[in-house]
Amino acid sequence: MLHRIYAFILRFFKEVFLPPYEFKEIVRQCYETGVKSFTLITLTGFIIGVIFTKQSRPSLTDFGATSWLPSLVSIAIMKALAPLVTALIAAGKVGSSIGAELGSMRVTEQIDAMEVSGTKPFKFLVCTRVIATTFTIPLLATYVALIALLGGFLNINQNEGTSYATFIEQAFEPITFVDIWASLSKAIIFGFTIGIVGCYQGYNSTKGTEGVGKAANGAVVTAMFLVFIEEVLIVQIAGWFR
Repeated sequence: MLHRIYAFILRFFKEVFLPPYEFKEIVRQCYETGVKSFTLITLTGFIIGVIFTKQSRPSLTDFGATSWLPSLVSIAIMKALAPLVTALIAAGKVGSSIGAELGSMRVTEQIDAMEVSGTKPFKFLVCTRVIATTFTIPLLATYVALIALLGGFLNINQNEGTSYATFIEQAFEPITFVDIWASLSKAIIFGFTIGIVGCYQGYNSTKGTEGVGKAANGAVVTAMFLVFIEEVLIVQIAGWFR
């Protein structure tokens, strides 16, 4: 299995740089991954900002440090919550969709038919989806961070009366260049992981319709597990540069 996974990832890096380049399919997959997740991502990001702010306020109030609330919310969202929550949502929605779609194409022999007709199914089906998730997840994570900060600001403004200018100043003061790059790097790696895992599970599915379900389930579980492992590793690596 490890050999098959290694060969699958190596094949992706070999074929992704070779022509023909499926730009139309990449754009379509970006639409499927990003635009169709927009409503869910927006609602989730706003709720994260509001709930985290409400949960953090009592603890800070006990120490008389309510003024630190914007900084705390910003640090938590920018460093961890935005890319992680976005990746988990994408793993459940996008990863399962990719696994089920490619799995159904494999068991109905559509991929075999594409190979016989001279089409390159790996480049058209796998490379386009992995590229789409790799580029789209960072954009969604950035958007989630902004929406979550908006939710936090509305809650803080309602309770403490903090102005927008003061909130922005306090929120971005503790954020460093390393934090931004670490968060962006996490989102890019998460996006690649979700895409490659979903494609691997679907592209190599077997056993008919049962295999389609296993491919979708395996894509979600494996992607989420790897996302948490990568989160720990990237946080550790980013800590060395601080």
